[in-house]
Amino acid sequence: MNRRRFVAALGTTASVGVAGCLGTSGGASAPTDGFETTDADGDVNPVAFGNVSLPVSEDELNRGARQDGIPAIVDPEFGSDWSDVDATLDDVEPVVGVELGGEARAYPLAVLNWHEIVNDAFDRPILVTYCPLCGSAVVAERVVAGDTRTFGVSGYLWHSDLVMYDRESDSLWSQVLATAIRGPLTGTELDLLPATTTSWGEWRASHPDTSVLLPPPLSDTVTGRVTRDYDRDPYRGYDASSRIGIGYNDDVDDRLHPKTRVLGVAHGGEAVAYPLSAVSETPLVTDDVGGLPVVVAATTGGTLVAYDRRVDGSALSFDRESGTDVLAAGGSRWNLLTGRATDGPHAGTTLTRANDRSPMFWFAWAEFFPDTAIYGRA
Repeated sequence: MNRRRFVAALGTTASVGVAGCLGTSGGASAPTDGFETTDADGDVNPVAFGNVSLPVSEDELNRGARQDGIPAIVDPEFGSDWSDVDATLDDVEPVVGVELGGEARAYPLAVLNWHEIVNDAFDRPILVTYCPLCGSAVVAERVVAGDTRTFGVSGYLWHSDLVMYDRESDSLWSQVLATAIRGPLTGTELDLLPATTTSWGEWRASHPDTSVLLPPPLSDTVTGRVTRDYDRDPYRGYDASSRIGIGYNDDVDDRLHPKTRVLGVAHGGEAVAYPLSAVSETPLVTDDVGGLPVVVAATTGGTLVAYDRRVDGSALSFDRESGTDVLAAGGSRWNLLTGRATDGPHAGTTLTRANDRSPMFWFAWAEFFPDTAIYGRA
């Protein structure tokens, strides 16, 4: 197998009735390696990946839908649940959970599968993205060069991943890399924000005051108040199949099944993928990635999380209380899903996430992080 090298080092057909990347007719630490580009303001920007020629050639982009054929949400509405919605939100429904400034919100994949992008604001303007083909959720600030940007779905795919555009500059952005790959802002990186891909039940249990995104037409989209069948999964069966995207990946890392769910950690020129199946076999994983001490675990509900083990500059040694989602270290007990200490000397302290991006399919992580190691593999 010939694995293309896209990432050298990191500091941290359209058819009617098919949605998401298939069409209808998603702060980062300063990188330690890479190259530099210049943005529209003349500022020099380090790029956190190497051997990618920017701007990406138009020949490398594949059209999956027309621009805005997948309508991004631009005016989101939220509620405490979906009791007034003509669709069902069960406890097992996957959501992307975001907590900022003491406020928690959940973004159901039942909505994101159809819309892929939510332009939202907490204490700052944020961007919540999900690519159904890659299974990747990426959350970032949407202030670029001092200006708030509004993002939409370009209809292009790059290595089967969602390509976004911002309406102000019409630049194209890679969702997984959170970087502009064509247009006036080429080379500009978005500041990533922590997020969790979990179930609605788990998220609500750990964030009882959370609100949840309401589907259109309650929320408005870039093309107006459209609606979809939010009780129908337009990608049913895709997760378990070997099919990748819409057929543009011609060189796939075959060390794992392409749809294996992995959580990736990249730091200090190293990258490690932690498969859900392997992590679930042990109470927790204590590891070091490029000098970053991490603890990785799966909740009893199957949510993968990874945290920096350092607190006040010292790496803690974690244990897990048997059969629970509680970690213990430094005389405190820690909620596994939130990373927050609930008692003891560290009460109120929240661990820093070790992963910039939520778990995704193996083929997507390996596509953008080709030199990655795999936990549990020699």
